[in-house]
Amino acid sequence: MNVFGVDIGGSGIKGAPVDLDRGDLTEPRHKVLTPQPATPEGVVGCVVEVVRNFGWSGPVGVTFPGVVTGSTIRTAANVDKGWIGVDAGRMIGEQLGGLPVTVLNDADAAGIAEMSFGAGRGRKGTVIVLTLGTGIGSAVFTGGRLLANTELGHLELKGHDAEKRASAKAREDEELTWEHWATKRLQKYLAHVEMLFSPELFIIGGGVSRKADKFLPLIEGIRAEIVPAELQNNAGIVGAAMAARAAGGAG
Repeated sequence: MNVFGVDIGGSGIKGAPVDLDRGDLTEPRHKVLTPQPATPEGVVGCVVEVVRNFGWSGPVGVTFPGVVTGSTIRTAANVDKGWIGVDAGRMIGEQLGGLPVTVLNDADAAGIAEMSFGAGRGRKGTVIVLTLGTGIGSAVFTGGRLLANTELGHLELKGHDAEKRASAKAREDEELTWEHWATKRLQKYLAHVEMLFSPELFIIGGGVSRKADKFLPLIEGIRAEIVPAELQNNAGIVGAAMAARAAGGAG
């Protein structure tokens, strides 16, 4: 069966129909730039554009880069603060003419997809999925069950939010070499998370996962296995669609 997934990020908004039997996109994804500032009205307009690009008329799953309870936004670190308190599911659904909409944290969506169709398949211990992009998203699983909205990108590292030092955006903005970023930033962040949670596996996602060979081999001193996300940057779209089906919007 097919369900539509949309992944809202700090720099781009992308979506596509997803075959939930295979965990893969049925058509090439459509992407638009995230408006700046990323206000609710601007972002919702982009989500509607992405969905209507495919002529979609069924259930829609949508990820959001922040804490989501029900379909209400509680935090908005990398988008406009006007999102806080907004019922995103209702707002998007109304703009899509009443289509059923399910909203969840973006990293949780990516994690759900990786645990079902990607690098986390069959792993029953503690698994932590980290999405490295504009910020750092996290999804924590134990026994295959998700602990939602963990937001480990906001752990303190060297007196700053970890994502301000170890995200992919931090590497680009500060023009860090892959080696410096991997060994001085990401490695220290992973060691801190490992100290707190003792996972058996880290799955590294986000757009930077496509270049995992440039930095993962440089990381040392972490006991947990570290692997790139198999679904790479499509994981959020797939996980969003999975959430929409789980919510009952897909029958």
